[in-house]
Amino acid sequence: MSQGAGRTYQVRTFGCQMNVHDSERLAGMLETAGYVAAEESAQADVVVLNTCAVRENADNRLYGTLGHLASAKQSHEGMQIAVCGCLAQKDRDEILRKAPWVDVVFGTHNLDALPALLERARVEQQAQIEIVDALEVFPSSLPTRRDSEIAAWVSISVGCSNTCTFCIVPALRGQQRDRTPEAILAEIRALVADGVVEVTLLGQNVNAYGIDLGTPGAFANLLRDCGRVDGLERLRFTSPHPRDFTDDVIEAMATTAVVMPHLHMPLQSGSDDVLRRMRRSYRQDRYLGIIERVRAAMPEAAITTDIIVGFPGETDADFEQTLQVVEQARFASAYTFQYSPRPGTPAATMAEQVDKEVVQERYQRLVARINDIAWQENQAQVGRVVEVLVLPGEGRKDSATTRISGRARDHRLVHVGGGVQAEPGDVVEATVTYAAPHHLIADEVRSVRRRPAPPRHDHGVASPGVASVGAAVSLPMPTLRPGGPAS
Repeated sequence: MSQGAGRTYQVRTFGCQMNVHDSERLAGMLETAGYVAAEESAQADVVVLNTCAVRENADNRLYGTLGHLASAKQSHEGMQIAVCGCLAQKDRDEILRKAPWVDVVFGTHNLDALPALLERARVEQQAQIEIVDALEVFPSSLPTRRDSEIAAWVSISVGCSNTCTFCIVPALRGQQRDRTPEAILAEIRALVADGVVEVTLLGQNVNAYGIDLGTPGAFANLLRDCGRVDGLERLRFTSPHPRDFTDDVIEAMATTAVVMPHLHMPLQSGSDDVLRRMRRSYRQDRYLGIIERVRAAMPEAAITTDIIVGFPGETDADFEQTLQVVEQARFASAYTFQYSPRPGTPAATMAEQVDKEVVQERYQRLVARINDIAWQENQAQVGRVVEVLVLPGEGRKDSATTRISGRARDHRLVHVGGGVQAEPGDVVEATVTYAAPHHLIADEVRSVRRRPAPPRHDHGVASPGVASVGAAVSLPMPTLRPGGPAS
């Protein structure tokens, strides 16, 4: 009998797209071991919390959630709780000290250990902690359970070799490790054969791909190779570092038809002095120069970004520099963050920590300006014809207007009206009739291109390297909004 033996599970994900992708692997491994996804309203036998350590409230979210689960566990015989991800890698024994009712703690480098750790904890009636300091199995070699049959993540690397002073990711996920192009392309071909039409390439520093393989600059070639995969319609990537953004990548983006006209490139700050303290190895002029060259090659490109407000030592003049870059860059949207010190990072012990009241005031001004610009940029879309890929998880039909939701080629959220009948995977061509700060409405439908019938599956878990369809975990596609979650 398999380990899970029909027991139910739930995976709850906190944090970035890398965590979202890891959760798909965790779900796949649990189902391979015999566990079954819990109904949405039911209490699962096994709850896995996949954590983030980047945001200030990461600890509060974890321990608040564990507090609620403690009472559930008392009334649910045999229930198990597992904690993994970046916060587990960082805190290790601290989690069991604060929440002794947790059964399993494991880190970012040994996702494949989950089923065995759950079984060991059950048999021995004792909590299990297993934190390893180096990657044992590349996550993409593990079975997976995807939420979407249309769109998929593909990791091209894990870890990060940068030394940004505000970031703890390199300490938790290790130095950058690259997959071979052959492995990446094989996974993408398998996904397309499984019905996927949109792929997002993932890496902590995605355009540094190739450094670990001894082939710097390999990212542009990878984009071109992906463009040769028959059946792949849309390709995105996140997140690139301005330091490694070369003209070769811009050329590959512009000339590879499947690469979408959307670039998410973190700014973090518009001040050269702040960027220097952050150890971000680019300056304002380089960042704006990249955007200028991207738009010259792809005039329709939508640019999105990440910005941190209130980094130690940030002055009013520094913040004004950020506002000026925002004005010049004309971002379609942005993730915006109030700086918070993370233990273990150099920035946490820097002098001149900015008062919270000052940070909050600057943050509100920044968000307001980004919203204004995003609205202006969206208003420029009115009258244009857009191709909207209908995706699951982007919102239900509006009962009053019968609108459905999807993503334009530039990743803008579009609500399509006109009573159109379309399903996930269909592409609707429509004219934009209205613009709001964070979405477009396209009520004039011109055509609908139906997605070919997807392959039929006896089950939802794929063999290693192949991602299959399922509804086991709620894993939304990335949505970029000011003040939204990290990417």
